[in-house]
Amino acid sequence: MNVETYLVQSAICSSYVNLLIFVAIFRTNSWNRFRYTLYAPGYDIVGRIFSKSRNKSISDLRINPGDEVLIVGAGTGLDLEYIIQDCHITATDITPAMIALTLKKNKHFGRNLTASVMDGQHLDFPEKWADKIILHLILAVIPDPVACLKECERVLKPGGRITEFDKFVPSGCSLSIWRKIFNPITNLLFSDITRRFEVIVSETNLNVESDIPADFNGNFRIIRLRSGN
Repeated sequence: MNVETYLVQSAICSSYVNLLIFVAIFRTNSWNRFRYTLYAPGYDIVGRIFSKSRNKSISDLRINPGDEVLIVGAGTGLDLEYIIQDCHITATDITPAMIALTLKKNKHFGRNLTASVMDGQHLDFPEKWADKIILHLILAVIPDPVACLKECERVLKPGGRITEFDKFVPSGCSLSIWRKIFNPITNLLFSDITRRFEVIVSETNLNVESDIPADFNGNFRIIRLRSGN
């Protein structure tokens, strides 16, 4: 290897390391709030790509009349239309602009809805309170997915269920070099593409009832969990 090649490779490695450090610094609630405030006005254009999977995820959750339903990371409220009328929905999101759009959207759907700005890693609800919990496109975005899922486990009633729809490394597959290379960029802009659901759920006592491939050749999955209590 000549000196010029060595210097080029060193510069590339150094730039990549700097990018990793930069992304780590911005992996915070404040950064998520900032970027999703910017994305909020046009979020539905992309979000509706996953309408079929949202519908499937919520349908399989089997929400009953009178259920207390919690949505963590509600975004603009794209899940509302798939939830039955006669239950109570509590929608939370870290971004005030998203909550404002959720409330606006509900003027059309007329669901029994309470919406508030809240950190999904620190839910302000009592233990064993929710019958069903919806986690759509949140565990790959939130800074600490384990903390989020543990909080959901804490507030879930015994026998309650959680539905999770998100992008994860397919079960049993190794982490590809492309995921490793592009993850700092995707993580900065919208989402971590290297998270493994099996690792996240192993930190809880939740039981996996079903795990089915969804969009983009199974890179997105619909996973239903049940309280282990």
